[in-house]
Amino acid sequence: MTVRVRFAPSPTGWLHIGGARTALYNFLFAKKHSGKFILRIEDTDQSRSTDEAIKAILEDMRWLGLQWDEGPEIGGPYGPYRQTERSHLYEEAIKQLLSSGSAYYCFCSPEELEKMREDALSRKLSFRYPRKCRNISLEEAEERIRRGEPAAVRFKTPLEGRIKINDIVRGEVEFDLSQLDDFVIARSDKSPTYNLAVVVDDALMKITHVIRGDDHLSNTPKQVLIYRALGYPVPEFAHLSMILGPDKKPLSKRHGSTAVFEFKNKGYLPEAMVNYLALLGWSFDDKTTFFTPQELIEKFDLSRVSANPAVFDFQKLEWLNGVWIRQLDTKELAKRIEPYVKSDYGENFEIDENFYKLVELTKERMKTLRDFVDWTYFYFIEENEFSIDEKDLKKVAASSGFKDILKEARDELSALSNWDRSEIEKALRELVARLEEKPKKVFQAVRVAVTGRLVSPPLFESLEILGKERTLRRLEKAVLFL
Repeated sequence: MTVRVRFAPSPTGWLHIGGARTALYNFLFAKKHSGKFILRIEDTDQSRSTDEAIKAILEDMRWLGLQWDEGPEIGGPYGPYRQTERSHLYEEAIKQLLSSGSAYYCFCSPEELEKMREDALSRKLSFRYPRKCRNISLEEAEERIRRGEPAAVRFKTPLEGRIKINDIVRGEVEFDLSQLDDFVIARSDKSPTYNLAVVVDDALMKITHVIRGDDHLSNTPKQVLIYRALGYPVPEFAHLSMILGPDKKPLSKRHGSTAVFEFKNKGYLPEAMVNYLALLGWSFDDKTTFFTPQELIEKFDLSRVSANPAVFDFQKLEWLNGVWIRQLDTKELAKRIEPYVKSDYGENFEIDENFYKLVELTKERMKTLRDFVDWTYFYFIEENEFSIDEKDLKKVAASSGFKDILKEARDELSALSNWDRSEIEKALRELVARLEEKPKKVFQAVRVAVTGRLVSPPLFESLEILGKERTLRRLEKAVLFL
């Protein structure tokens, strides 16, 4: 058997962290077993699905390195890979279920069904369709449809019995069929519902393992019934637990970023995201946290996925991203940072030796790629737009002698004939001794005046990279301002 798994997002919004983890586990399982990873777009909800969302999902998948073997923009032997292009396949399946007696037409109007719901509610009962149309013959139903009556199609669920599945993550799970409804598999406009479409697609695409979120667990018995009624082999199932926020409630916008593109925009590395997503429910042992994509493929095992919900720890992700940043050599890291600099300071920016020096200076301090832009504001900002952080300026200027320190620093540095880190440090340390001030006071004064912040990369190296002319100009500007 060739392992075939799929990720089937609905393009009604951005790729969520939970969806990304599901995609990752499918991808890793396929690669571990030399199988196929299929991407299918479930876009039957035409009122909410958009081409923009499809494009964004594909971009996020590629950014994470989750390249599909079959699917949109690639094709494959079991396409098309968008549900809106597979309507004829669903229609054939519905005809088969109707003719075999496994399904029936339901003529109950939305108003009738709502009245039934209200009646059940008034009696404090959970609503279940009373199977009013279950015994209408197919011939009678087809005649009524020819006369123009609208009708949905419901699956004829057995009135008793049990379904057992051996879930790879959760173990044996059992469902009581007497608790199931005669659920709708096609609406009155002939469009299929999720449970029908997903079974037809998975079966015809020869999916061997369905790895998905546990919010679909309740759909599993319905889908198993449809598999059996259509004569399809039933795949193996693995239902993944939910991802929770720090407050142990389902991860949502109130916790912060939840869409993959948001983490990309904030400067997270795709390798770090994949590494962290893998750990949200899976572990190789009780100590290893750093995994390259290839190591994840080699070590991933569904049997080690926990059935307990995973908690998304933003701080741990940030830490892990910093670890990954430090794994990159300077040139590769500079390449990854470049788009963020261009985004903030213009497309004309080009990587040069000073850029590499700044990367080296900040590499150990960075937790995200965007941190680099924040740390190096002083270098990339145009001189006419440069400003000093008001809060930082007040902190430093509140101490006595601030203006005099800047004047003296300007004079000392302007006298340097050799503008390099060691000479800059020597001049400023001699100034500290001559003024009989604490080094911190002098260095902070210069730092705020030249970088605009109290926190910056190492001072002497920063001044060397900024250059003598720009350094003196900013010191002079600060003096005049004061």
